[in-house]
Amino acid sequence: QVQLVESGGGLVQAGGSLRLSCAASGRTIRGYAMGWFRQAPGKEREFVAAISWSDSIYNTGSVKGRFSISRDNAKNTVYLQMNSLEPEDTAVYYCAARAGLGTRYANEYDYWGQGTQVTVSS
Repeated sequence: QVQLVESGGGLVQAGGSLRLSCAASGRTIRGYAMGWFRQAPGKEREFVAAISWSDSIYNTGSVKGRFSISRDNAKNTVYLQMNSLEPEDTAVYYCAARAGLGTRYANEYDYWGQGTQVTVSS
């Protein structure tokens, strides 16, 4: 079992930055792909970015050039650096883990955190 706890969310003005962290426990994430998803009110959960155990990175078009995902296996932690935030980025952000390669499909992840709220004001 892998337990995931997100942190770093909050309220920020448009154009600002936040760094989300996802701390894992129970197992090392070294062999896992880690993903970030988000869900805005009334919308479906949306893929944001993923990083495989080999450090291959996948992200969605809407955040390319603004968000970056990284991992520190020694700290068992994954990060999402979010720059140039827009009001449309407002959502609950979730961290997820799966054995194998990263994927954009939420139903292919085995473990999920509880989420952290990100609110971007205009």
